[in-house]
Amino acid sequence: MTTTDTPWDQMTIPKTLLRAAALWPEASALEDGEVELTFSELAEAAEEACRAFMAAGIERGDRVAIWAPNGWRWIVAALGLQAAGAILVTLNTRFKATEAAYVLEKSEARLLCTVGDFLGTNYADQIANQMADQKLPALEGIILLDGQSAKGIAWDAFLARGQSVPPEEARQRIAEGDPDDLSDFLFTSGTTGSPKAVMTAHGQNLKVFDVWGRNVGLRAGDRYLIINPFFHSFGYKGGWLACLIHGATALPHGVFKEADVLRRVQEEKITVLPGPPAIYQSLLTFPDRDRFDTSSLRLAVTGAAPTPVELVHRMRKELGFESVIKAYGLTESCGTVTACKQDDDIETIANSDGCAIPDTEVKCVDPDGKEVAPGEPGEVWVRGYNVMRGYFKDEAETEKAIDAEGWLHTGDIGVMNEAGYLKITDRIKDMFIMGGFNVYPAEVENLLFQHPSIAQVAVIGVPDERMGEVGMAFVVPVPGAALEPSDIIAWSRENMANYKVPRYVEVVESLPANASGKVLKYELRERAASILA
Repeated sequence: MTTTDTPWDQMTIPKTLLRAAALWPEASALEDGEVELTFSELAEAAEEACRAFMAAGIERGDRVAIWAPNGWRWIVAALGLQAAGAILVTLNTRFKATEAAYVLEKSEARLLCTVGDFLGTNYADQIANQMADQKLPALEGIILLDGQSAKGIAWDAFLARGQSVPPEEARQRIAEGDPDDLSDFLFTSGTTGSPKAVMTAHGQNLKVFDVWGRNVGLRAGDRYLIINPFFHSFGYKGGWLACLIHGATALPHGVFKEADVLRRVQEEKITVLPGPPAIYQSLLTFPDRDRFDTSSLRLAVTGAAPTPVELVHRMRKELGFESVIKAYGLTESCGTVTACKQDDDIETIANSDGCAIPDTEVKCVDPDGKEVAPGEPGEVWVRGYNVMRGYFKDEAETEKAIDAEGWLHTGDIGVMNEAGYLKITDRIKDMFIMGGFNVYPAEVENLLFQHPSIAQVAVIGVPDERMGEVGMAFVVPVPGAALEPSDIIAWSRENMANYKVPRYVEVVESLPANASGKVLKYELRERAASILA
């Protein structure tokens, strides 16, 4: 049905699965506990799910949502619904019922795949209550990937209904798929304003993550422990989809706990372990780390937060990684804008987020849209095949994000060097001005990371009557270290320009973060307001 040499931008995700089954039929594609599927078995499972979605009345262009933790059925359900021509809608596993209902309503999802229980919450029951209140008129049913609920149909029973659809009809549906068909709606984080559904297509996602995988060095036979959540582009597109493209084994991981991850690395011979820097910092500072053998680790891919040179050195020396690669992207760019290369030196990897992926453009501009000189900070703009198709049913917001010339305005502040390597310094909304000086919190965080007793740090701007705004740092000490705010401030005065020195320091046990590892700075602003009131 598809050849193995078709260009990626002429492919769909279901056809990519068939390609993988042709190239590596007996290789391990997916392992989750006792479940082990080869690429050919995964293709069969996806076809079975496709038939079930077709039996449920799903047509091309319909939306089907998944609200569940990482697991093998998540992947099979996603591949099955996309094979049926539907658009995947992902829901954050930390959502409350009202937040989930918002996404389901805005996406006009017809079906929801979810679980009966996760971390003490019965997702299916919560959504069923929303349906009973007639808040979700488009939602027709709930499919239980796992767990118990009287409100949905169990996965096996759902698959059984698909027996009424001949396999030939499912294969025809897959064959009809077009690379320009929308593959997914991923909602923006919504830390400010209401979340928006980002529309991207099959062909552009496949082309992006073929390039991404080749850049970072993902290869057939790799064993990829996917800690990043599937509802996020890092866990979905840079996770199991990249495995399909490159022939690696996907090993889903549900909830991050240091001991569990280290045990799986040792017992399951994990070679690839991407994640935000906080993941590696947590593993490095875990008290019993030396009890585990991490020598199988080969490749780390990180981003979304500052990555000090010392952290990269320790990841290589103490965790055993041969390659540590950084990349930068956002939901509106299919998850990737820039990436480092395997032969980049440690300083380049630690101090930049790579260069533009092939066939795309990236520049930094001033408030008037004029490109700034190398070394000068500016808003990052992106243009190319990786830019989203827009926000679903929101033309006004789409026009704000993508200008008439096709440039995506990211809202991120970056500095590009003469070689075209970009370093993200902050979000526009996170920058603050102290006494006339622009302060980029990420830059201050990078400097504070050099303190030997600091494991994690986040900096925000807080109001100040005299200076306008001043810095406030929330720091997490390394295990066993004693940190005093006054000592941190004194150290900062010796190691950074005066206007960058935090006026206030709070020592905390942990930083609030979303499921993809990004620190929730709006929560820190709320905490700061109560502390300084």
